[in-house]
Amino acid sequence: MLLSNVEVIPDRKIIKHLGLVQGSTVRAKHAGRDIMAGLKNIVGGELKGYTELLNESRDEAIQRMVESAHQLGANAVINIRFATSNVAAGASEVFAYGTAVLLEG
Repeated sequence: MLLSNVEVIPDRKIIKHLGLVQGSTVRAKHAGRDIMAGLKNIVGGELKGYTELLNESRDEAIQRMVESAHQLGANAVINIRFATSNVAAGASEVFAYGTAVLLEG
């Protein structure tokens, strides 16, 4: 599956648009990460626990979007975008979406 954040795949012709595909995950913060984040706020620096959490969430949202595209018979997803939102106290959603397409060849 080819993935692109632009509207085309260079040197490939889109022969069919299959529609919007999406994937999301909602993750809660871990109490241990919150404690470490509080300490980092005092001294400054990267919140590595949160960075890892967001990377894992983004990967899971992409995988779910790709599964949705496979179900439609796509071999690529173009114009991929991401969004995040807080859905509850201490829980956030990572949402990935794009357009499933069938490429020639």
